[in-house]
Amino acid sequence: MSERNDVTAQVPDTPEDMTDGNIQTFTIGEDQAGRADKALCLLMDISRARSRELIDDGRVLLQDTPVKPKTDLKAGDVIAVDRPPEQSLDVLPEDMDLDIIYEDSDIIVINKPTGMVVHPAPGHVNGTLVNGLLAHCKDLSGINGVMRPGIVHRIDKDTSGLLVVAKNDMAHQSLADQLAKKTAHREYRAIVHHPFPHTHGTVDAPIGRDEKDRQCMAVTAKNSKPAVTHFEVLENFRNYAYVLCRLETGRTHQIRVHMKYIGHPVAGDPKYGPRKTLESHGQLLHAAALELDHPRTGEHMRFEAPLEPEFAKILQDLESEVIQ
Repeated sequence: MSERNDVTAQVPDTPEDMTDGNIQTFTIGEDQAGRADKALCLLMDISRARSRELIDDGRVLLQDTPVKPKTDLKAGDVIAVDRPPEQSLDVLPEDMDLDIIYEDSDIIVINKPTGMVVHPAPGHVNGTLVNGLLAHCKDLSGINGVMRPGIVHRIDKDTSGLLVVAKNDMAHQSLADQLAKKTAHREYRAIVHHPFPHTHGTVDAPIGRDEKDRQCMAVTAKNSKPAVTHFEVLENFRNYAYVLCRLETGRTHQIRVHMKYIGHPVAGDPKYGPRKTLESHGQLLHAAALELDHPRTGEHMRFEAPLEPEFAKILQDLESEVIQ
């Protein structure tokens, strides 16, 4: 999930012709300070071209005044962005057998199976988690628009495990704030290539689009965002290792990119791993635990989800190759 810096500060007055979208406010952090077009890319996880479109259309305001692409934004500045509504792709409710770990009037925690896409996109509008949620819930937070109602963070299609969905805007703002402030925690289990010579470590390396393949992410200093992954080696095998990863940030494909970067790509990963790997229906990566404070009550909550059967079977088969 890309981190956001949404704040609850009052939105400045906006021109009459700037009212057809979803107005959000963002506080500029130290990492985003500088040109407005670059800052917007980082804050909203959008392309440079899309950033310029919003600015050129007068949809980005600083103290009631539209910014220019080269406007110098300083840490602490609060900008208002009027994001046009996404075009509806007729996202329809679909009855699904969702694995619901927890649910109340504010949030719902789902254990997503491998192979399920979280939200619709052009060319893929059916069979997603959002389709199932629309059938299950009467209402979801509209902050992320019609294509991603209630979605606060994502996990990849072929990654299994936990994610929390907001049922109303209050819950959405609270959860997004917890993720941004790193008070919500996510733990993953993964089988990776090659045993480790040490028991734990931290990967602190920025992630951005791979210049050679725009469909992939990579560790890079260019147009990137800070990314930190902590890991603990649970078991070493002859050719693999079983690890626990804790996310400090939530960049796209973060664990997969970081593990590849340190020479331990996730097994079964068709995008970042080697061709010769363990056979599975996707990368052997599972969002095993999620901790957060309830948006309404403030109660600290922890949720856990067991490994999927295929993942558990592969792990069991590797037990004969344990390195003592």
